[in-house]
Amino acid sequence: MENNLNLYYIFYAVAKTKNISGAAKELYISQPAISKAISKLEQNLNTTLFIRNSRGVCLTPEGEMLFEQIHTAFHCIRTGEEKIRLSNELGMGHLSIGVSTTLCKYVLLPYLKEFTKQNPHVQISISCQSSIETLEALNNNTIDIGLIGLPETKSNLEVLPVMEIHDTFVTTDNYLNNFKKRDSLVKDSITKNATFIMLNKENMTRKHVDANLSAASIELNNIIEASNMDLLIEFCKTDLGIACVLREFVLDELKSGVLKEVRILKNPPGRNIGFAYHPQTLKDNTSLARFLECVKI
Repeated sequence: MENNLNLYYIFYAVAKTKNISGAAKELYISQPAISKAISKLEQNLNTTLFIRNSRGVCLTPEGEMLFEQIHTAFHCIRTGEEKIRLSNELGMGHLSIGVSTTLCKYVLLPYLKEFTKQNPHVQISISCQSSIETLEALNNNTIDIGLIGLPETKSNLEVLPVMEIHDTFVTTDNYLNNFKKRDSLVKDSITKNATFIMLNKENMTRKHVDANLSAASIELNNIIEASNMDLLIEFCKTDLGIACVLREFVLDELKSGVLKEVRILKNPPGRNIGFAYHPQTLKDNTSLARFLECVKI
């Protein structure tokens, strides 16, 4: 755009009022300044925009053409300003979250409930995926924040731990009783002959459990794999075998006696889960900042 935007704004005001003095009052500048600006714009465009008459001015065909486009342009500018004002007043924004199905159900939802209560105008996108995929999305800047089992190396991510989790093995009384009838006399019968229900090998929780089993020289012979922890728990409840789950997510079942723990690993170490994000994203996205404040409360 070759001409100063101010020249077009002055032209717009004169075209609306059809009067130089009226435009001068509206813009709080002098009539000579108005006339000078119009002359400069006409000179720059090499055309006549107004015809002067006794009542004021009227647009030439070229002026009508320019006014139609400028009217649309300034309407878009006002609409943009109004959207920004409304966004600031309502706290509008967008937040994209990556999380596994299990962590979404047991950990994220309570935080989301409080956040949406305080920020009802923030649009939220949730990608249910593995923690490995969430880390990849964070590194590619395709999500704002991820809820993951925290890695030992944080790389360039900031992390906010929210809870400690512990792996455990659980089953039903029915499965244990039936298993004992079959295999109770066999040495190490549980690990050798019981059916174990585990997450897929690509899952970060499964990798963590496998590492602990290997360190303890424990090998599980019969394994059924499932894609998420809810399936593990439900399979276990049907007396299918011994499931490796996160203890914090089956506390109700353990308390009620629906499930009981089976000690396979002695004192397995806990690990943290939390929210990971890039520091720059936190600076750029006010919705992320407000979400983290909710998490910290």
